[in-house]
This record gives sequence, structure tokens and C-alpha cells, in this order.
Amino acid sequence: MTASTTRSRRVIAIPLGMALATALAFLPNVTASAAPAADAADAAGKISAEATPLSYVVNVRAGHGVSSQVKKAITRAGGTIVTSYDRIGVIVVHSSNADFAKTVRKVRGVESAGSTRTAPLPAQSTTDVGTPKALSAQDVAAAGAAAAAGQDPLEPLQWDLPAIKADKAHQKTLGSRKVTVAVIDTGVDDTHPDIAPNFDREASVNCVTGKPDTGDGAWRPSAEESPHGTHVAGEIAAAKNGVGVTGVAPGVKVSGIKVSTTAGFFYTEAVVCGFMWAAEHGVDVTNNSYYTDPWYFNCKNDPDQKALVEALTRATRYAEKKGTVNVAAAGNENYDLAADEITDPSSPNDTTPAERVIDPSECLDIPTQLPGVVTVSSTGAKGIKSSFSNHGLGVVDIAAPGGDSTSYQTPAPPATSGLILGPLPGGSWGYMAGTSMASPHVAGVAALIKSTHPRASAALVKALLYAQADATPCTDPYDIDGDGKIDAVCEGSKNRNGFYGWGTADALDAVTR
Repeated sequence: MTASTTRSRRVIAIPLGMALATALAFLPNVTASAAPAADAADAAGKISAEATPLSYVVNVRAGHGVSSQVKKAITRAGGTIVTSYDRIGVIVVHSSNADFAKTVRKVRGVESAGSTRTAPLPAQSTTDVGTPKALSAQDVAAAGAAAAAGQDPLEPLQWDLPAIKADKAHQKTLGSRKVTVAVIDTGVDDTHPDIAPNFDREASVNCVTGKPDTGDGAWRPSAEESPHGTHVAGEIAAAKNGVGVTGVAPGVKVSGIKVSTTAGFFYTEAVVCGFMWAAEHGVDVTNNSYYTDPWYFNCKNDPDQKALVEALTRATRYAEKKGTVNVAAAGNENYDLAADEITDPSSPNDTTPAERVIDPSECLDIPTQLPGVVTVSSTGAKGIKSSFSNHGLGVVDIAAPGGDSTSYQTPAPPATSGLILGPLPGGSWGYMAGTSMASPHVAGVAALIKSTHPRASAALVKALLYAQADATPCTDPYDIDGDGKIDAVCEGSKNRNGFYGWGTADALDAVTR
């Protein structure tokens, strides 16, 4: 079984101290410690009859707390309540009873219930971050020489900022200190010199168990964990402080909400906790560059997966009602999310995957396809859809730079890589690519809109985000590798289509309109 459901592709690290030697590593495909499923039926989502501890969500009527009847039923079925989110009616439960969900679904007052995983608790292992490979000193020197007055030293390598006019937006404003963007991810290293000036400790937390852990530094990744969340945080709000890189909104605050296990699994109970924490702690925007494990797509005709969709739908809707704009990555498999069917070979990813054909209208990639969530596709240095980016008319809302292979989309000098540069834990910087990198660009633009319109509701911020986007027509034909074969089909008009949604995010309009 493999994890790392973050939506990024690779990393090249640049150490602190401006010696700036760099490292290249593929993001981890990690192996977790649980035993494989017994057969294809287990792999398709039927929990083994063996008594193994699993985590569940139980959904009841919102706003009324957990009734004594439901509590007793959970206990009788062998469950232990970990925590409950009464405002949305979601209860997190652990149980070793293989029939727990089936039993509890029959209880009066329970609307749905399902296992959040197919591997036993805790389903964790360490992550291999790869072997360093040096970047040429010539590229580093070129970046420093090209830096203009007022630019951070590595900003010339950030082709993505002018691609959305963020460089021009910064001449108007860097964003408001009253706006916070929460990075729901693998954790954020708040000690990084590019992140520390803008870090919001009060809005940060560890939600991995489904229950908030507010211990000091609990939101940070360990040395064995993915650098993903730190990179994302820097893309959004790396300070304009004469060090390293510049974020899209370098004047706003950023917080870390850690929801990923050591092995890189993003389970439903953790993600629900993350959205609820953001909603209750004044967060204006959340960034979500992952999919919720263990299912790439959660099918509502499966009772377990239906419960996961329901729990997260309640959490994202609650956050939006509290004023939070939720932004999410579309994914990196070049899927057409509006197609009649998709073959998913990767689920469940915490035991043994089994290939299945799904109907995208019934089986959702969550949270990105949930109602109200801003779905972001990725573009490369030439401004066209990244080779890997998922797409789909009526699914993708907006596009932003997420990088691509330099052989497909080469940036203009002085930039040297088609990937996205950002901070890494421990005070270094590195390149990554993926819709994981596109989503934080949109989150940063949403933060600039909120800075410009501090009284705007979440709905209005989203409306402005779409209205201000630069209309981007379909790339047709789309032959990204030049081999004469069509690699994806774009449907729709110039003003709204399956590759770019309403268009490419525009940071300048966000601060001037």
C-alpha cells in the first residue's frame, strides 16, 4: 500500500545560507505498516472479519449533540467515542468490531456511518524524502544577479508570480495582516525564515487523530515527514523580507493545520477536524492540496464512502457559512472529471488497491469536488494546462500555476525550472510541481481579495475570484508532449471551460477592483 496523497510531483531543495546547493527527490511513495487485504473483496472496501481497530465517522442530526440513545448504541456495538462535532453532527469513533458501521446504521438518529480507512489504526510509517542532487551554481548566480530592487533573492526564479500578476499586485499591497490562510496539509515549519514573520499560531493545530492537539509546535512536520505543507504555506504567504522567495500574498497571515499521518494518509476524521478548527478560529481561506484517503473517489452508493462524503460536506459547508473560502487542488492524473466514467486503479491506498470503474457524477474526489469548494487546475510556464492536471467542464473552477516538466513548458529566463519554488522545512527552499502548487496560488489571490474587501462573505470572495480571472480559451489540440497524439480534450467556451474554468487567477485585479 502507498500513501502521499498530496497533489505535488517532485522537490528540489535549496539549503539556507545562500550557498544554495540544491537537492532533487521524487515525493515519497511510502509503505505503511498494516497487513494487506485478504482478497479482492477486502480491497474493494469490505472490512475483514478479523478484529482490527478502525476509525469511523457516525453522522447524526446536526446541532443537537449526541443523544444518549446513540451513545449507548455506539458502546453496545463496541465503539469508543474519540470526539464529536455537534454543530455538524459528526462523531469520530474507534472500534474493533468489523460490523460496527453496519450495526450503528440501524440505530434511530444515525443518518450514516462508515469506516474512514481499510487499514488498522494507526496506519503509519516513516517517509523517505529522497537523495539530494545539486542544482547548478550558474542558475543560483543568475537569480541573484537578476533580482531587482525590492525583490527577494530567489524571486527571479518564480515565473509563477508574474504569470498571475502577483508581482504587480505587490506594488499596490502585500495583503492585510487581518487575513489568515490555513494550510490543511502535512504540517508547516513555522520556524522557516520565510514563514515565521507571517505565522498565525492561534489558528494552528494538529488534527491527525480527528481531535485537536494544541500543543506547542504540534502543527510542524517531523524530519521524516513530507515537506509539502511548508512549501504550500510559503507559496501563499512567504514574507517579502529580503530572504528566499515571495508568496502570492506576502502580507497576510498563514497557519498550519496538520491532518496527515506520518505515512502521508489524509483520513476523513482529521480533515473534518481541520475544517472545523479553521471555521472556529477566524480563518478566511483554507488550502487543500490533497485527496482524502483511502479512496481517490468516494462513491455514494457505498455506505462507508457515502458517510465520508457526508461528514466532509457538512464540515466544508459549515466553514463556508462561518466565512471561510475553501480552495482545493483538482488532482494530478490527467483525468477528465466530467467524463462518463473513470478507471481508478489506486483505491483503497492504505491496503491493497483494486481497479474499479467509477461514475464521476456519483463518486467524488473529496474535498475538491464537494459543493462550494473552489476546484483548481494547474498551468505551466507557457500558461497552458499542465500535462498531469485533472480537468473537466463544470468541475474545474479556476486555473493557476502549478508547474510542469521543463521539457513541456520552459519558463523565460532568468527562471530555469518549470516547477514552482517554495520553502522547505529546516530553512531551505525547493521546487515542486502539481495541482498542489496551483491551489495555493488561488488561495493567495483569495486572501488578497479578502484584504481588499474585508467585509466580503465567502460567497462574494469566490464570485470576485471567478469574475476577475483572466479568460483562458481551450488549448486545442492539446498535444503537450508533441508526439502527434491528443493528450486531453478541452470542452467549453473561452469564458468557462474544462481546462481553466472561469480562467487564470489574477492577483492584480484582486487588489485593484
